[in-house]
Amino acid sequence: MPSTFFITFNQNNNYTTLKFTEFNFDPRLLEGIEASNYDTATPVQEQVIPHILQGKDIIASAQTGTGKTAAFLLPLIHKIITGTNDPTSITAMVIVPTRELAIQIAQHLEGLSYFTSISSIAVYGGGDGNAFVQEKKALSQGADIVVCTPGKMMSHIKMGYVKFDNLKYLVLDEADRMLDMGFFDDIMFIIKHMPPKRQNLLFSATMPPKIRQLAKTILHNPEEINISISKPPEKIIQQAFLVYDAQKIPLIVHLLKEKNFSRVIVFCSSKLNVKQLTKDLKRNGINAGEIHSDLEQMEREDVLLQYRSGKLPVLVATDIMSRGIDIDNIDLVINFDVPHDGEDYVHRIGRTARAAAEGTAYTLVNVKEQRKFSAIEKLIDKSVTKSAIPLHLGEQPLYNTSSYSGAGGQDRRRNFNKRNTSHK
Repeated sequence: MPSTFFITFNQNNNYTTLKFTEFNFDPRLLEGIEASNYDTATPVQEQVIPHILQGKDIIASAQTGTGKTAAFLLPLIHKIITGTNDPTSITAMVIVPTRELAIQIAQHLEGLSYFTSISSIAVYGGGDGNAFVQEKKALSQGADIVVCTPGKMMSHIKMGYVKFDNLKYLVLDEADRMLDMGFFDDIMFIIKHMPPKRQNLLFSATMPPKIRQLAKTILHNPEEINISISKPPEKIIQQAFLVYDAQKIPLIVHLLKEKNFSRVIVFCSSKLNVKQLTKDLKRNGINAGEIHSDLEQMEREDVLLQYRSGKLPVLVATDIMSRGIDIDNIDLVINFDVPHDGEDYVHRIGRTARAAAEGTAYTLVNVKEQRKFSAIEKLIDKSVTKSAIPLHLGEQPLYNTSSYSGAGGQDRRRNFNKRNTSHK
């Protein structure tokens, strides 16, 4: 029987978070983590990563938006770059239900592994002849990590050149969705061509009987982890503003001057944005301070002391402030950037409306962030009100989450040419 860990996270609870530096990851991987602006692990990452590093099979119930992608990518990257692997075989395979998810995970992987020698490729339907050539080359000559959809991978396997001889890791992501889409037979076909001795990681938003049956078939004595996050309190007034990048700073200046908020925190996804926004707010006569990891501990403490005392009404911060900092009476939270995932969103806006107080949360959503924000709305099961911006700021974009592919307008499915076998 598997060991089971049930964790329900509430944004108003105090809980221990691990820094990514505490997992003892390879320094090359830590560079990629820092470049991706990650600091502390989410609950699913905190629970899953140690088990994967120990070589255990995993069955995890975790929704999209809880940080589960990094939960399996980070330990896989670490194990591959610190281990001995066959350069002529596929080392790890991640199977996902859709082309969009394959692209998303491949891009995430590319960012986290940027400073390593990891080679990877995304394999999915709808590509051209050049894509097929790249896929065949990677699948026949070897690649560290392959992210694929079931049908496309099955087609390659039937052609007889896919090298699974020394595959060590298999990840099934959004397994319940794959089964709902009728991919059970395809998945089992792929798995039958893999070595029986491998580490298996299964992630699913729900755990219906068919997932239990799949887990029983392919997992060996797995650790079972169940993660759920609570929704933001109803007393938080949530609004989103659809904007172009050039409108973000003028809009924040307008919002802060329009109403006299006593204590405001503005979250940015990067230190660069924190520094620039703080300068712009001061230039517009707004008393703002900044807090991020480039500041010394005493500098951070001084800024927080001024903020708590009311001498500093506006604080601009990275996500270092969204977890574990206990400051009451924050009446406005502004997301300058859409958070990385739904859990970060819940953490951020949970800084307001604490105890019996009410609060307001504004999120500025540019065109490229619309799909990410739509995913957050699904996670928290709420359609956030889209508010109009002042007329003097010009027209604002429409909310159309299908108009942006998330791939930068290019086919970013490959970084296979990055291969460097020095770690093999």
